[in-house]
Amino acid sequence: MPISSTRKINLIVHIILIVSSVAMLVPFVWMVLTSLKTTTEATQIPIRYFPEAPSLRGYIEAIKQSAFPYYYLNTVITAAMKTAFPVIFSSMAAYAFARIKFPGSSILFILLISVMMVPNPVFYTPQYMMMSDLGLVNTVTALWIASLVSPFATFLLRQFFLTISKELEEAAVLDGCNPFQIYWHIMLPLVKSALVAIVIIQLQWAWNELQWPLIINSSPEKMTLSSGIATLVSMFGTDYPVLMAGAFMAVVPMIVLFFIFQKQFIEGIAFSAHKG
Repeated sequence: MPISSTRKINLIVHIILIVSSVAMLVPFVWMVLTSLKTTTEATQIPIRYFPEAPSLRGYIEAIKQSAFPYYYLNTVITAAMKTAFPVIFSSMAAYAFARIKFPGSSILFILLISVMMVPNPVFYTPQYMMMSDLGLVNTVTALWIASLVSPFATFLLRQFFLTISKELEEAAVLDGCNPFQIYWHIMLPLVKSALVAIVIIQLQWAWNELQWPLIINSSPEKMTLSSGIATLVSMFGTDYPVLMAGAFMAVVPMIVLFFIFQKQFIEGIAFSAHKG
């Protein structure tokens, strides 16, 4: 029985997706396997793919011989702050741009979105000077204080707010609600999928950020996971099990978070792309 052209296309697409998935999973699986090896097994030629006797030495050394607990604590604090504040402030700004008409709103929105076109390193010098003037260099506060609003989150939420029927607002106004009550009690619950998507995206960005933590902080007790793992290379050299153990411990929380909220995350991104 001949295969239809549609089924052929679907088959090709699925093959490409499977191959791409395997290609992306191979480095992660290799990282996990290497973290369970001895140093000799990790550098052995020919390559040993599986550890002969899986060991947790790499994890123990990464925790004992570095400031790993501080890395985790600083990262959790930074990620929480760089998620909570942008979600709150950006949602307020997005509601204002979508629903409240005021002079210059279009120009201000364009200026805000234009920030997304500028590479982050451009802002590092003025931000560092500001942190220095405030006496915040080499502090955990400096990691998140300059990221209180997210242009991306503002744009994404604005797209959602624009899709909500204006009749809901009109009915709320007739009931005596002010703009903040409409925003808090009516609008936010209706964009929950977008909020979940933004929370996950912001957490991922904050969790994985490397350049700014390396620039603003030099003390091991003030570093995040990304910058702390970078320093493990100088501490442990070619002790790859320790390096891979540290990398694995750093990515596990984000993987768990994605699997818990993957439905809301995918729905939020897909819907915003459709409406954008």
